[in-house]
Amino acid sequence: MSVVGIDIGGANLKVSDGSKSISKPFPLWQQPEELAAELTLLLSEFHPYGPIAVTMTGELADCFSTRAEGVRFIVEAIQKASSNRKIAIWQTGGEFFSPDEAIEIPELVAASNWHALATWAGRACPTGSALLIDIGSTTSDLVPIDHGVPVTTGLTDLERLQSGELVYTGVRRTPLFAVSQTVKIRNVETPLAAEVFATMLDVALLLGDRSEEPHNTDTANGKPAIVLEARNRIARCFCSDCDQLSESEIDDVAQQIQNHQLQTLSQALGKVLSTQSLDLSTVLLSGEGESLALKLLEKHFPSLLQLEKLSMTQMLGPDHSESACAFALVKLGGERL
Repeated sequence: MSVVGIDIGGANLKVSDGSKSISKPFPLWQQPEELAAELTLLLSEFHPYGPIAVTMTGELADCFSTRAEGVRFIVEAIQKASSNRKIAIWQTGGEFFSPDEAIEIPELVAASNWHALATWAGRACPTGSALLIDIGSTTSDLVPIDHGVPVTTGLTDLERLQSGELVYTGVRRTPLFAVSQTVKIRNVETPLAAEVFATMLDVALLLGDRSEEPHNTDTANGKPAIVLEARNRIARCFCSDCDQLSESEIDDVAQQIQNHQLQTLSQALGKVLSTQSLDLSTVLLSGEGESLALKLLEKHFPSLLQLEKLSMTQMLGPDHSESACAFALVKLGGERL
């Protein structure tokens, strides 16, 4: 029986059936009333039968007064879009809930996508201990795994933020001022404007971590995701433009900001490793920020580079890796539904 996996985030919708994966920007907080229609449209790209496995983080969107309200809204939207197919919703206890159960116990299904990914990824290391580093567009998950099972200190987002297992930084949507308060320009410590003039997507473009996407206008100013526009956006973070700052100065700023992001991730990972007494043998890399994860290891944890490394991008391809949580749901659903 074919399963379709859906990962409903606050900024992106990701759908997979194991052979094809789609990731589409969808600002849930701006247009929640369009969620059911958008899910219906995405599901039309896949086979029309079989169960739908769901996970979510979109319940945190500020269009909802509480996470419980968000869970209920998302569950009802997927019910409208499902054409009476069976719906199973992943929960951090390691099993699927029915829609009614998810609404009744929202605490277990809220922000559960990382757990689905780690549970499935654990199949690649059924013995010994491993570390999953999943860096996405908005957040990074640092998940210890023991004998194939996630063994995090926290289960809720609050607990995981406190433990370092969740870091609210990513390679695309994170505003620059959220990564670094100051950088050096012409040997002067210079603060960034606290405005969404540019995001880490622009840093990735300038540093060659991401290819130009001329048709992608999901950027801070709605202009294309190309190097020229990325420099313009980053210059704006200093209330300047490319007439005032040179290309080399802006590129240097981009490198400084990425270094600050790596330092933040390093502190979180150090906390995770110090809390867990695991003898790691494997590092699993996932998400569209895999290249950043490698830089993190090279710069701050060279000893982990000596371990076996498994890349989701290499194993699954970039589309499946970018939608890894939805892909994981397909596999978990195939086992359990």
